[in-house]
Amino acid sequence: MGLGRLQTWLLGLPTAVVYGSLALFTSILHNVFLLYYVDTFVSVYKINKTAFWVGETVFLLWNSLNDPLFGWLSDRQFLSSQPRSGAGLSSRAVVLARVRALSWHGPLLALSFLAFWVPWAPAGLQFLLCLCLYDGFLTLVDLHHHALLADLALSAHDRTHLNFCCSLFSAAGSLSVFASYALWNKEDFSSFRAFCVTLATGSGLGFLGATQLLRRRVEVARREPGCSALAVDGGLCGEELLVGSEEVGSVTLGQFLRQLARHRNFLWFVGMDLVQVFHCHFNSNFFPLFLEHLLSDHISLSTGSILLGISYVAPHLNNLYFLPLCRRWGVYAVVRGLFLLKLGLSLLMLLAGPDHLGLLCLFIASNRVFTEGTCKLLTLVVTDLVDEDLVLNHRKQAASALLFGMVALVTKPGQTFAPLLGTWLLCFYTGHDLFQQPPMTPVGSAQPWPEPPAPAPAQAPTLRQGCFYLLVLVPITCALLQLFTWSQFTLHGRRLHMVKAQRQNLSGAQTLDIKTV
Repeated sequence: MGLGRLQTWLLGLPTAVVYGSLALFTSILHNVFLLYYVDTFVSVYKINKTAFWVGETVFLLWNSLNDPLFGWLSDRQFLSSQPRSGAGLSSRAVVLARVRALSWHGPLLALSFLAFWVPWAPAGLQFLLCLCLYDGFLTLVDLHHHALLADLALSAHDRTHLNFCCSLFSAAGSLSVFASYALWNKEDFSSFRAFCVTLATGSGLGFLGATQLLRRRVEVARREPGCSALAVDGGLCGEELLVGSEEVGSVTLGQFLRQLARHRNFLWFVGMDLVQVFHCHFNSNFFPLFLEHLLSDHISLSTGSILLGISYVAPHLNNLYFLPLCRRWGVYAVVRGLFLLKLGLSLLMLLAGPDHLGLLCLFIASNRVFTEGTCKLLTLVVTDLVDEDLVLNHRKQAASALLFGMVALVTKPGQTFAPLLGTWLLCFYTGHDLFQQPPMTPVGSAQPWPEPPAPAPAQAPTLRQGCFYLLVLVPITCALLQLFTWSQFTLHGRRLHMVKAQRQNLSGAQTLDIKTV
């Protein structure tokens, strides 16, 4: 009886809640990965610098290429499907295909996450294989999850509501960072390893449950005329939108790339987003380092844990405020305001210097909060680009996953450049080598990047100053570049309303409605 009531309650959950829960099962893993994977291999497994750089270089190539590859494999059938006996793929079939993919790739992502925290191969080889496996499954999960945002809803209001639920669940997932900081110990790794096993188990089971629930809701909507479980605006109810009509032939990858090359807003967006991805991952990779060298002598371990946790949770909570602003003012204006805020705070911190500890604590946390918050909002911009791509190229079905993949092709290198450029700049300014090569290492040994000269002993105390300049000059540079590229982006205001209206006419509004949430 209890199980029956639980099943009824689960089936009665709003679609936006079920969709948002998928963000929880990703974020509990990915925040821990971002925070500790570099430190684990450098400080615990003692990977050498050459192996680290080779691994990051291979990861750079794989990280960039797998998004468009997986996006094309996912959406090729939607772009090229031909009608059989007068029927083609339906919008419901597209949603079901994405949900089934998530039911497989989510648990595999959890398994690949576990491979980081147990030494099972030489450090260099394990680093390379773990990065590529984890990023491959993360890419598949992200592509299908983000594509569902464009497939489930059309209006800016409904997409914002879905994103709101994702932010709420992502904030809950970020709480794992509080516990991780308390359990992180380079000398005794067992507690942290057990914690990661717990996270992976919860994530894998969560993906299985949430995708099963989504699939059942879509199938129930197909059978029931009222579609009360899923739909609004006739989303997946009534007549289905057919994909692959007679006037639409096969679209090759080359044709799609040429179409994107003529898509002006897409090009300006990915230029801005490349800088944003770099800055987000720079903050994630070097947050513990900034805490250690700028604040560790002045704050307790518990204060550091709180700062770290806030920096991961607050971006999602901030979005609960930013998303209503997006409904009122538009995503373009809110994102531009965040860039200006980032620039203003960084200039203020540069003028104040590293000795104003209260302001320094606030800046370290807020820098990450606003940067990550911007990243969350940019998903909405990509869904608008999906709409514009559909209208400009007269598609019968939006290539949601493929367009998200093409965005990642250009922007994902920022994820790899962040630790590489950050470690090199720190070494260049301060002479401090994070890899701490033994003194016996031959001076003439080959290095993948020009090695800056070691500082004189009198310069050794500049490590703190170097960390400070790295902390403030990176966001200043990023903000200036982003303000320029964002000023060239025109998909907002009247043009965005025109695109939405034209897509509504092309698609017949055959998207999943979530207004009953």
